[in-house]
Amino acid sequence: MKVPAERLDQIAHRFAELEARMASGQLEGDEFVQASRDYAELEPVAKVAAEVQAMRAELVDLEDMLADPEMKAMAEEEIAALKERLPETERQLAVAMLPKDSADARPAMLEIRAGTGGDEAALFAGDLYRMYERFAAEQGWKIEPVSMSASEVGGFKEVVANVTGTGVFAKLKFESGVHRVQRVPETESGGRIHTSAATVAVLPEPDEVDVQIDPTDLKIDVYRASGAGGQHVNTTDSAVRITHLPTGTVVTCQDGRSQHKNREKAMQVLRARLYEAQREATQGAEAEARKAMVGSGDRSERIRTYNFPQGRVTDHRIGLTLQKLPQIIAGPGLTELIDALIAEDEAKRLAALSE
Repeated sequence: MKVPAERLDQIAHRFAELEARMASGQLEGDEFVQASRDYAELEPVAKVAAEVQAMRAELVDLEDMLADPEMKAMAEEEIAALKERLPETERQLAVAMLPKDSADARPAMLEIRAGTGGDEAALFAGDLYRMYERFAAEQGWKIEPVSMSASEVGGFKEVVANVTGTGVFAKLKFESGVHRVQRVPETESGGRIHTSAATVAVLPEPDEVDVQIDPTDLKIDVYRASGAGGQHVNTTDSAVRITHLPTGTVVTCQDGRSQHKNREKAMQVLRARLYEAQREATQGAEAEARKAMVGSGDRSERIRTYNFPQGRVTDHRIGLTLQKLPQIIAGPGLTELIDALIAEDEAKRLAALSE
């Protein structure tokens, strides 16, 4: 996809303007924050645009040199090399210019729930959580549990965690859906392979100003926590259940000893769920287009199978199978899968733009 020269000039001009404003020292408060965001967003685009401009200008100069018999051979060689590199650089520019999801730079709320498969599903939910924990560490992110409901055999019936860092939602958003596992459970004496599942939901975390919640729309219940957690947790009314009456959304949190902390965490999860509902409602055609690309991100969609006996992981949306299950479930190997999903999404969005 070739970007017109006029558009390259516009990018260069806009970036120069932003640089001058940032260097002026006259910006303060919200104006400085907005200019900083605009600069950070435009800088990678401007860098590749400048590279494309330089390569195109060099190509023109080299073509002029073809008229000189002494320079013709060298010019032809350099023209061939430049024409080989230019299309990829122009593709990189087109990708950089694709409309960004406004939530890409946000932290995320990661929710994992055991699905079909009983105890084995809970164990698999635990495996997935640890996979994301190690992947987050590789990325330099911080992952902090918000709510956990442990299974009696290990793993989790449900776990909710907050993931913060650079580009969290952009990298994790395609993880939403049904993750299926095929393996022999530890409790299976006959060696039969069982199929179980867990659901993953990745929600962009909003700022408080993004989601206005009327306190009168909330029903807040406090009760005694259940399960493991120590004597204090189980003997005081520290658990919190918040119901958002207009939408029927229910959030519970009972992990902390403090009712105040549990309420704070529950509100954090509630804001994320309401924000995602708002995004889905307002995106309309954009959301439909995304469903046709890498997937809807809906937790009801089966997206991936982890086959332990064969040591393979298959992502059903892009038809990719990797014989690297140990590396992927360990965390670092997940990078290859996520990069492939992002690349496929970019390719399909570019194709849609050029139609």
